[in-house]
Amino acid sequence: MSLRPTQLIWPSLAGILAAVLILQQFPNLLSEPASRLEVVDVTEERIVANAIPSFAPAVQQAAPSVVSLFTQSKTSDASDETGSSPVLLNLGSGVILTADGYIVTNNHVVAAADKVIVSLSDGREQAAKIVGTDPESDLALLKVDLNGLPSLQLVSSTTLKVGDVVLAIGNPFGVGQTVTQGIISGLDRNQLGLNTYEDFIQTDAAINPGNSGGALITARGDLVGINTAIFSKTGGSQGIGFAIPSDQVVQVMNELIRNGRVVRGWVGVEAHQLAVTEAREVGLPETQPGLMISGIFRDSPAQRAGLRPGDVILEINDRAVKGNGLEAMNYIAKVTPGEITYFTVYRAGETLRLEILTSERPRSQ
Repeated sequence: MSLRPTQLIWPSLAGILAAVLILQQFPNLLSEPASRLEVVDVTEERIVANAIPSFAPAVQQAAPSVVSLFTQSKTSDASDETGSSPVLLNLGSGVILTADGYIVTNNHVVAAADKVIVSLSDGREQAAKIVGTDPESDLALLKVDLNGLPSLQLVSSTTLKVGDVVLAIGNPFGVGQTVTQGIISGLDRNQLGLNTYEDFIQTDAAINPGNSGGALITARGDLVGINTAIFSKTGGSQGIGFAIPSDQVVQVMNELIRNGRVVRGWVGVEAHQLAVTEAREVGLPETQPGLMISGIFRDSPAQRAGLRPGDVILEINDRAVKGNGLEAMNYIAKVTPGEITYFTVYRAGETLRLEILTSERPRSQ
């Protein structure tokens, strides 16, 4: 069945009329949309909904507990023309740990200081007493005669994971309190040649001269480390900074508060991780974990107990040794001097269990 022309005209006309009416009501349909800028009120709900990152709450919580330190030390040079000895000013940072004025910083910040001035975030300045220092961990404890101070909450550094966001707070180059942001780049860093006892947190948060002794905090504002060093070929930050973990800070600070010094156990051996070739040479499996004794201090507990260079330490107090010896050294350091420590060693095809009377680690060892 074919349609006549008149039957096709009326639907077409109806469509055209409908289009004309639509364009009269909505003329913008034929023109390009005009650009339009709008200012939107940013409400708290909108921030939360869009997950806009801000660390301001963490900084507001932690920043009042971070102080600047100015140290004065007399030089050994001859007096100047005025007759007074030259004075050197050093700059570092510190963290208030208790409301009654205990402050932690790095030992290298105050090591040569005759006087330490603490500058608080509220503008007050106060001379501080050096309660004690621990060069082997590069920590020092100060005390100011003030109460009601803002103190930081410490959380265990064992809760940290690589990739966690952290903030470094300090006074780099004396420009004023500064916050830098980064992540945890690595954990358990050691054998860097910085301290005797090394178990550093590595971060890419910018750390510069003057940040030493300052705070490394989480995105919630909790203290997890004390900034202490940078790896740099130029002296400036290159994204590799190190902080002393909070667990070590707590242990050292408690010792300094109680004794004014840190008491560590010591047996007097030098050892390194057992290599595959060494294991093969002495008749042990190539995968055997252990520490090869390379040296023994004269008149040390180890020498008196009969340990010898070439012995392989397999266990300490029935705990298998592993890694490069850091865990074993830290374990012995926590033994109270005067306690018995049992070493299981492999020597010439035999396994021996030796009894060692632990002594206090000499300051120079």
